[in-house]
Amino acid sequence: MIVAIGSDHAGFDLKETIKNHLLEKGFEVIDCGTHSKESTDYPVYAKEVAIHIKSQKADKGILICGSGLGMSISANKIRGIRAALCLNEYMARKSIEDNNANILCLGGRVVGFDLAKSIVDEWFKAQFQGGRHQRRLDIISELETT
Repeated sequence: MIVAIGSDHAGFDLKETIKNHLLEKGFEVIDCGTHSKESTDYPVYAKEVAIHIKSQKADKGILICGSGLGMSISANKIRGIRAALCLNEYMARKSIEDNNANILCLGGRVVGFDLAKSIVDEWFKAQFQGGRHQRRLDIISELETT
């Protein structure tokens, strides 16, 4: 599986931790930046990761900013992206099972490294349940045309 990952300056340390965690687990990782703690703008990286998903250069994405909110809002502006801000393992599991999220958003100032790794592991372990959830995703897709 190929994972595109990106962060702003506030999420840089957590991005590096999660990137290494994924590499240790055998994932291929595309690092979309940022590559330092120098102040930068999160929508740039949200777009970069989302475009990797949309163009199928990556299977899934992870975005990290200070709270995770800016990244999730930005990524969700792109048609076909379902970016989910997850603060715990339950939210991570449900974001896949019910919503088939294709980008996981984390807050570098909100979750610690160990919790973030656990959230990531749960997110990749979960499976989309389909059925009534697919019907709801179809409705969400229709919203993208309004």
